[in-house]
Amino acid sequence: MVIIPIIEEHIELSKQSITKNSEENTEFIKEIVASFSKVDILTILNIDDLEEAMSKFEHIFDHTWFKFLKSVRITRHSKSWWNNKYSQDLVKYHSSRTVEN
Repeated sequence: MVIIPIIEEHIELSKQSITKNSEENTEFIKEIVASFSKVDILTILNIDDLEEAMSKFEHIFDHTWFKFLKSVRITRHSKSWWNNKYSQDLVKYHSSRTVEN
C-alpha cells in the first residue's frame, strides 16, 4: 500500500478593501485630501526635502487606508471580471480540492 500525504492548501477567501462609492470611500478621500494639504511642499529645496515630503504622503496614505479598510469575503460574484471560465474552474476546485484545478 502506498500512502500519499495530501497537503492542505490555504486559499484566501477574503480580502481587505474600501468599497467603491461607499461612505467609507468618500470619507477616505476627504481625509486623504485634507491630510495631504497640510504637508508643506513650498519648502522643498532639495532631494532630502522631497524625500521627507514623500515619506509624509506615504505615512498619511497608509494610516488612512488602514483606518477605512473593510474585510470582504471573496465569492464568485465579488468582481465584474468573474466569467464562465472562473465559474468552471471553481466547480473543478470544489470537486477535487486541488490548486491545479
